[in-house]
Amino acid sequence: VSFLHRYRRCSITVALLTFGGLIVVLFGIWLLGTIFWLHKPPSTEPHRPPPPAVAKSPNGTWLQPESCSQIPEAWRFDCYPERGAVVTEEMCHARNCCFIQRSQAKTSGRNGVPWCFYTPDCSSYELVSITDTEMGKVGKLLRNKKTYYPKDIDALQMEVLYEEDNRLRVKITDPAEKRYEVPIDVPVVQKKASNPSYTVDFIKEPFGLIVKRTQTGTVLLNTSIAPLFYADQFLQMSTSLPSRFIYGLGEHRSNFLHDVQWKTLTMWARDLTNLYGVHPFYLSMESDGMAHGFFMLNSNAMDVALQPAPALTWRMIGGILDFYIFLGPDPSSVIAQYLDVVGKPAMPIFWALGYHLCRWGYKSSDKTWNVVKEMRNYGIPQDVQWNDIDYMDHALDFTYDTVNFSSLPDLVKDLHRHDQHYVMILDPGISSSQLPGSYWPFDEGMKRGIFINDSNGDVLIGKVWPGLTAFPDFSNPDTHEWWYQNLKRFHEKVPFDGVWIDMNEPSNFFDGSLNGCPDNELENPPYTPGILGGTLKTKTVCASARQKISTHYNIHSLYGLMEAKATESALRKITNKRPFVISRSTFPSQGKYSGHWLGDNRSQWKDLATSIPGMLTFNILGIPLIGADICGFGGSTTEELCVRWTQLGAFYPFSRNHNSIDEQDQEPTAFSPAARTAMKEAILLRYSLFPHLYTLFHHAHISGHTVATPLLFQFPNDEKTYGIDKQFLLGKSLLVTPVLEAGQDYVVGYFPKGLWYDFHTVSHTSLETLLEIHNSLTINLQAPKDKINLHLREGSVIPTQRPNTTLWVSSGQPLHLIVSLSEDGLAKGDLFWDDGETLDTYEKDQYAYIYFTVEQVQKMHNSPLLQ
Repeated sequence: VSFLHRYRRCSITVALLTFGGLIVVLFGIWLLGTIFWLHKPPSTEPHRPPPPAVAKSPNGTWLQPESCSQIPEAWRFDCYPERGAVVTEEMCHARNCCFIQRSQAKTSGRNGVPWCFYTPDCSSYELVSITDTEMGKVGKLLRNKKTYYPKDIDALQMEVLYEEDNRLRVKITDPAEKRYEVPIDVPVVQKKASNPSYTVDFIKEPFGLIVKRTQTGTVLLNTSIAPLFYADQFLQMSTSLPSRFIYGLGEHRSNFLHDVQWKTLTMWARDLTNLYGVHPFYLSMESDGMAHGFFMLNSNAMDVALQPAPALTWRMIGGILDFYIFLGPDPSSVIAQYLDVVGKPAMPIFWALGYHLCRWGYKSSDKTWNVVKEMRNYGIPQDVQWNDIDYMDHALDFTYDTVNFSSLPDLVKDLHRHDQHYVMILDPGISSSQLPGSYWPFDEGMKRGIFINDSNGDVLIGKVWPGLTAFPDFSNPDTHEWWYQNLKRFHEKVPFDGVWIDMNEPSNFFDGSLNGCPDNELENPPYTPGILGGTLKTKTVCASARQKISTHYNIHSLYGLMEAKATESALRKITNKRPFVISRSTFPSQGKYSGHWLGDNRSQWKDLATSIPGMLTFNILGIPLIGADICGFGGSTTEELCVRWTQLGAFYPFSRNHNSIDEQDQEPTAFSPAARTAMKEAILLRYSLFPHLYTLFHHAHISGHTVATPLLFQFPNDEKTYGIDKQFLLGKSLLVTPVLEAGQDYVVGYFPKGLWYDFHTVSHTSLETLLEIHNSLTINLQAPKDKINLHLREGSVIPTQRPNTTLWVSSGQPLHLIVSLSEDGLAKGDLFWDDGETLDTYEKDQYAYIYFTVEQVQKMHNSPLLQ
């Protein structure tokens, strides 16, 4: 017995010793690990919050709900939109999203059905309170679960503002910290709409906002279809669309009607692609012919993803959610309501509507002058002569080459004696490598501190045509004064009439700067939209660069707008006339300060065709002074292409022939007598229509109307017009049907229901000029090489004049009225007339406005058309 007792005590002692030893070993391991961890350098990876807790299978993997397979492909919203990522099931499930690989697709691309998409009950914000205010409602949103993007903003404030009966505004902001907002002027409304044409409903959890048209119940906005994201550098909101017919969202080279088959449009002002301007506005047609518009007031880099549900997703990397809905109800009213917010376009100076000639590569003022003289010798109308950068001394702004362009001041004086005008190019990059004291623009700019700085506070140096350059900060009011003084000093040497501002995205031959860019969250955000080059700094300045009002990260796409404002203001003071400014980069409200051209195109038939949707898009974006480089900029044109392009270009609101360096000459005088005559006749036709064109710009200025008009605007109940972008209307009454393919002597035209007259034969007033369309019709039209098809709509009165070689001379010629009676014998039209150049004539009541009405009192025996 005693032996057994001793054995038990010994066993207990051994167990205790073993257990204690184990504790000592574990403590030692923990201590060594702690010491190692304390000495380990910190991680350079950005902090990312853990994914929300989800249901897991027994082996620890995420359980994909059965509802994933029930979501139709068209309604799958991309949960992994990052470009370049080959999304795996594991990556997708880490975001708690559905994963279904489509066997027919190689990858889950941004232009295809996503493999990784949100679950039906994906977590979002919860609307925890909503109260009435004097202007509408205010709500509080809370997020209870973190997302996979850093720096979620957990609490949001939502303001719903019933601004007008046909305009709703919604702002979703961070109530705890002020965030960047776009610094353009928009109306501040003090009184709530009394009879809104919309209703606003809310879904509490997950949060959703639903806006319907009261009259029809059509859903115009429904954000409940996908989760709302609101992180510091990633904002996302999706909405359903009432139809697949969506327009706008510039600037991109595409059809006028966007393709909703999984297309993503990137918005970030960029040379060559994305494209030069940013316009986050769309027009949407509804199933009953009504229309509405949507404007996202945000200037940060963004993607807009379209999908065939139809639906749309906004993804932005900064700013706030601040958006407007315009109820129309017709397309023209939508555009007018949009321009009530961002501003209506300026009334152009009269000669802006004439014919312009330009090229990069005249190489001397004498060559430029000879082109002008040849145009005069052949009696071809021309109002404006331009020069590209070759007029400058070593590509330096505010200089001219005193050797090759020594006669430039005399050339400009000669233009003025012949009632013609001169426009020069300016790039924003200011040379920083000239000898101190030798180049006033840079020296004075350094004294005043008006250049963009890098993140260290030093002047950011890039590279453009003159070499190393600094970039003016046009968000700084002091820069506007410096810019004005530079223009004024140069105007005293060369009395130019207008300014062409180019390369103002801003474009940079470096990626960022001479010294590169820092590696920080502004240069490398958690999400980068589909920018050419893959980074924000590619061929522009660093996103982290400092400007007066914010970082370049926030205001990059405003650069062209801000330069246009500075240039417009300077020209007002210098000339005391309406400014003429054409800008490459644009942003909403740009039409108040400048026109635009569609950028570098090529001498190809496809570029001729795509110029029409580009022109129509900018008309609905509020920049009606728009056109493409006639005959093409890059590459050498052909005679046939240049004739057809000149015929179409005669109906661009802004009509300029522009050519690149070392390419074949493409002025009208450079071709055969037959081609030269055809081009001359097209330009003379434009000049004869000047009173009508000028009146259209008046209506754009005061009412927000389009000048070049899509057919669907006049025929919103004819769905066949919704996709037409090979024809267009000038105003409401003139239908233009150009030849857009090589070797064609006919063209197919669509004619909506009504009476249409061949404009070229109206003087004959024969019944052969009449097309009577009862149910709309597609017609093959004869199109010899010396003709562009032009048809006059019934019920119109068009003012014209006898054309001459300049608009100033033409304006003194007799005026005519062309009247096309409707089937019931009525017609109407109008004429706006002033001196063509004085500032604010409408606002100062210094104009004539005549409204014409015609009523047939006796049945005519021939055509119901008068002249």
